[in-house]
Amino acid sequence: MKHKPNALPILLLVLAILGLCIISCKEEVSEKVMAEQLLEKQISVSLDSLVKVWYPRVLDRDHGGYWSDYDYAWELDGIQDKMIVSQARHIWATATLAQYYADPSFLEMARHGYLFLRDHMWDGEHGGFFTQKRIYGDTFLLVSKTKSAYGNAFGIYGLSAYYKASGDTAALDLAKKTFYWLEEHAHDPEYGGYFDVLKQDGSWLLDVEKDTAGYENFVRKDWKDQNSSIHLMEAFTALYEVWPDSLLRKRLEELLKLIRDTITTEKGYLTLHLERDWTPVSLRDSSESYRRKNFFLDHVSFGHDVETAYLMLETSHALGLENDTTTLKKAKKMVDHALDNGWDDRFGGFYDGGYYPAGSDKCVIQNGAKVWWSEAEGLNALLLMARLFPEEERYFQHFRSQWHYIDHYLIDHEHGGWYHEGIDSDPAAAMDPKANIWKTSYHNTRALMNVVQMLRGTYRPPGEGK
Repeated sequence: MKHKPNALPILLLVLAILGLCIISCKEEVSEKVMAEQLLEKQISVSLDSLVKVWYPRVLDRDHGGYWSDYDYAWELDGIQDKMIVSQARHIWATATLAQYYADPSFLEMARHGYLFLRDHMWDGEHGGFFTQKRIYGDTFLLVSKTKSAYGNAFGIYGLSAYYKASGDTAALDLAKKTFYWLEEHAHDPEYGGYFDVLKQDGSWLLDVEKDTAGYENFVRKDWKDQNSSIHLMEAFTALYEVWPDSLLRKRLEELLKLIRDTITTEKGYLTLHLERDWTPVSLRDSSESYRRKNFFLDHVSFGHDVETAYLMLETSHALGLENDTTTLKKAKKMVDHALDNGWDDRFGGFYDGGYYPAGSDKCVIQNGAKVWWSEAEGLNALLLMARLFPEEERYFQHFRSQWHYIDHYLIDHEHGGWYHEGIDSDPAAAMDPKANIWKTSYHNTRALMNVVQMLRGTYRPPGEGK
């Protein structure tokens, strides 16, 4: 007579194994929660320190707007030009910080910048914002020969943020006025998109064959580019959130599709410059020396790629595009490409630039600098991907590594602020200026605010749920 096996010991064993698995999973979840809480505290403290070193220090009470140039120890040092991009970025930062901290003193700092844009940077004759002015005694001397769609985009971005925080309709009106100026002068009605380099009166430079006037960026006069395109999209997104105009929506949709489907390559990186009809500008057939000399015209910019991934999702969210898997997939592809090709496995951080040589599928690093704004955008994009794709652990792991890199190699813990480049790739960067017309608080304050709020669970990442 056969005995039936006793199933109880087997059942108890299975239950025990399940119990251990549950305990292990809880421990892993608990460890991750604790890691996120620690990171949130560290980054929050770092944000507070960063903000305090910038504001109210940079307010120029003598001439209006904001000071531009500071040395490594935060002493005023330099020409102190007033550029539309840096002035508008400070308006955006202070207006956004006013809401983040619920502190009205930041709103006053933003108003200070708004008044300067209104009174000194707007061209009362031809419209649009001047690109750059220089302090000249008690007045200002215009030093730029061209206007820029990129610069005017940041005017819109700063004004929109200030209106959102203050409710000042005059600021919104100026933002609208800037949008219509771009529509009239910079938008290409035939091929879409915008020209960046414009004459002072807003006319195109297509018919100018020789640069006898000393135009800035003359080499790019006939082209469109990723950098002005992504920041026009960014600015129009901010404006659309406070002014849902039908024409503005049309242009915003146009930019999103152009950036996502035309400017971004199939591999997942942005083409830097394109002809008027969107044919990519490539230097692959040029000599190695010529290509290296003109690296800025044609390369893989990992910082712009990870930044654009975030900006595209932000735009899609602002437009209310439900189930926009096309943008989500492309954004993920861009971050993946940057991680796979531009990440430093030794120290962490994203390299500045790479290149795909002719006939090769391997991206070669050609500029190993770790530039401050790229690292800030990388931090934001990595946590964003970790939130959108929690099953892929590498995003959060790289986010932690990115913060470690920033904390150890980019943040100046003695004088405050961030070096312009990581001191792992350039130790001399520790003694370089902390601020100039291209280096403000915009990239890193935005990144730190975003990640703190994502870690706290008070910020819903764009693209979540799609």
